[in-house]
Amino acid sequence: MTKLLEQAMEKLRNLPPELQDNVARVMLMYAGEDGSVIQLSPEEDADLAEAEAEADHGEFATDEQVQAVWSKHGL
Repeated sequence: MTKLLEQAMEKLRNLPPELQDNVARVMLMYAGEDGSVIQLSPEEDADLAEAEAEADHGEFATDEQVQAVWSKHGL
């Protein structure tokens, strides 16, 4: 393990458990582990399934709707 990684691990030990898990998932992804980097809640999983179904049916936001969201967030 490199000195920099050892320093990072020391800092990570002080993070809340949820953040430690998030960092661990990203590290495992970089190391080639198969698995989800982000754990979805049941509600988020249902929202994603609904969005995927809408996309499968060709239901996409119009250019105007996308521009409105971008403008709302200063993009």
